[in-house]
Amino acid sequence: MANIRRISQIAPTLAFTEFDMIEKYRKSFERSELGHVHASFPFESFAKKMGLKESPLGRTGHFSPSGKIALMVLKSYTGFSDQCLIEHLNGNIHYQLFCGIMIDPSAPITNFKIVSAIRSELSQKMVIEDLQEVLAQAWRPLLCDKHVCMTDATCYESHLRFPTDMKLLWESVEWLHRQIIGQCSELHIRRPRNKFDDVSRVYLSYCKQRKRKTSRTRMLKRRLIHLLEKLLLQIDEIRKVHGSELSHTSDYQRRLSIIRKVLVQEKELFENRKVKNRIVSIDKHYIRPIVRGKETRSVEFGAKVNNIQIDGISFIEHLSFNAFNEGVRLKECINLHQRLMRKKVKAVAADSIYATNENRKYCTSHGISTSFVRKGKAAKDEQQRKQLRSELSKERATRLEGSFGTQKQHYSLAKVKARNQKTEILWIFFGIHTSNAVLMAEKRKNTH
Repeated sequence: MANIRRISQIAPTLAFTEFDMIEKYRKSFERSELGHVHASFPFESFAKKMGLKESPLGRTGHFSPSGKIALMVLKSYTGFSDQCLIEHLNGNIHYQLFCGIMIDPSAPITNFKIVSAIRSELSQKMVIEDLQEVLAQAWRPLLCDKHVCMTDATCYESHLRFPTDMKLLWESVEWLHRQIIGQCSELHIRRPRNKFDDVSRVYLSYCKQRKRKTSRTRMLKRRLIHLLEKLLLQIDEIRKVHGSELSHTSDYQRRLSIIRKVLVQEKELFENRKVKNRIVSIDKHYIRPIVRGKETRSVEFGAKVNNIQIDGISFIEHLSFNAFNEGVRLKECINLHQRLMRKKVKAVAADSIYATNENRKYCTSHGISTSFVRKGKAAKDEQQRKQLRSELSKERATRLEGSFGTQKQHYSLAKVKARNQKTEILWIFFGIHTSNAVLMAEKRKNTH
């Protein structure tokens, strides 16, 4: 405790310059975990690959191109909300050093929306394949067992309430009714009559019930579909008569188009017909139900990602908001591994879903050992192969599946709170690779 003194006591006899103080902070930052993470992440190469440049015109921004990347990594590392991140950034010198800025305590950053603005900017310029090449180039020298490829898929769930047909219909009805009221008020015309108030009372009563009869659910669903149809006709009529007097945003047009699709799909579902590309959210229309068959959660809503892992470091092989069969993507996983590591794959650890006949033949023809349960007669060296399969399976189950839990628990990937498809992809990307950067920081410390 002798090194810690009150500022009030030392202020009159300050024996060092402001620069000396910053240097002390810089050295303490370099020794911290955050400093090691910063040293392990190639920010400059990242910014260059994304085409981020300082604007020669106008006022200089708070963050440099590499500082913008650092802010996204810091958000994933801390797990803070945008507002909370800026508050901590104003008061934490290590966070400022991480982002390459120095904030005057008398003039802190007050606009926390700068985080979402940077996120939107980066999401427009992000190409996952190119950026992972940059990371692989920086991390490759420190990785061991580069001939072993592990692969598995997981779902990074989006932050939305559990969707149901009733909720979706009611949200659509409510939004349309609000738009009609606003447009009629703006145009100073009489509001068209509809059954919104009656249906609203019935829906509220329905929501309050703990046990709901199938007959009542079906009856209310029918009323909501009819009301939604009526409201769409009314809003089309207003636009037909007064279209020149109204101006609509692209967001309004997009949402109206989504609601029309919702109506079509709900009518088909009501008639017990199958629906492709089912919409589950008006705000996040790109989200699709992904059936995973898990014990706790049979259906998930978010991005399904097929990952490969090399020595604990994960890379995205395929990301989609639509359900896909990861079992047919083993060749792509091996090709990606070899492209990133510049080394031939000799062993593959994967789940039983990847153990198709086609994948088995491919691995055999390329001399690749697998963790798949053997089919047919036992080979002469079966005991050795069995041991290898056991080690590969154990490694995959602990390191790869364990990394999914770590990413979701500690790097803001349990529920992705992005607002649109592109920023959601960016959120997932930085969550995965921030987790990687922490592991690489540990590897760097152990080698030095």
